[in-house]
This record gives sequence, structure tokens and C-alpha cells, in this order.
Amino acid sequence: MPGDAPVPITVWPVPAPPQGETMSNAMGVRLVHNLTHPSDLVIDLAVGPQLARAVIAAHRRSHLQSTRLLGWGREAATLIVTGWPPDGGVSAVEFFLRCHASLLPGGCVAVLLPHGDVILPVDVVIAAKRAGLAYLQHIVAADRPPRRGQRAQLDIHTDVLILTRSATQPGGVDG
Repeated sequence: MPGDAPVPITVWPVPAPPQGETMSNAMGVRLVHNLTHPSDLVIDLAVGPQLARAVIAAHRRSHLQSTRLLGWGREAATLIVTGWPPDGGVSAVEFFLRCHASLLPGGCVAVLLPHGDVILPVDVVIAAKRAGLAYLQHIVAADRPPRRGQRAQLDIHTDVLILTRSATQPGGVDG
């Protein structure tokens, strides 16, 4: 967005998600290990078992798949992982307001988008900012990692937008 500081862009060499699912097993492991600590709570709004497996293997706690039907629980989380668009017919801003209310200060929302639509990530970031979340990082997931000394030929399949609830402005609007 004009006037905003740029966010870091990171390339993660991980396999593409299985058809109809949000992420690969490797993506789930990277998200959990990079964005949480042992015993942190993760809210899993992703399609597929990959994040649940990573949460269990890393000794985190979670509100798993059934949360879409039953609610997100009362305890604030360190990480919320979701595909896009959100379930339940809510607007993007309403979804991110719920995320903001469900996150600990300093917690993150990881939004996984299929790569290709150049406008969608911008729309997601704008909605998140309206809900008080800040845009922290952009992760590009590609099947083939870049090789030193060779022209980058990435097979990008997923854009992961990492949004955060500021730890310095409790209750205020971030970003």
C-alpha cells in the first residue's frame, strides 16, 4: 500500500497442497515451527489434516477442524491458519475482526492463497488492516527451491500472508 513500509518476502521450498486442501505436510510443519512455541494454542481453519499433524508432532495445542462448526473457543491463540475465502459467509473484515479478538498480542494469522491472482493478496491485506491487523511477512511457497548461480525459475503454488496483532497497542488498530 502506498506509504507503508515493505514487508519481507521469503521463499519456502515446500510441495504444493493436495487437490482440494489448504497445504502440504511440509507447509504445516514450517508454519507451526516458525510461528509458535511449545504449548502455544493454534486455531486450525485449514482444509485437510496437515496442520493438525504438525501441531501434534510439535507439542502445540489446538482447536482443530471441528472449530468451523462449534466456534473458536474462549482462549486466545498464538496462531490462526486459514485458507481463503473464510467459511461461514462472513465478510473479510468481519473474519479478521474475529481473528483479532482471538489472538494474543503478537500472535499471527497465516492466510494461504493459491498463487496467481495479483489482486487477491492486496484485498486480503486491506481487509486485515481495517480489522486492526498488521501485514508482517509474505511467504512464497514453491515446489523447486532457487539454486545459487542459476536464474530463478520458481514453480510458485501458494502465497502465505502473515498478519499480526500488535503487541505494543493492545486493543488499538495496528498497521
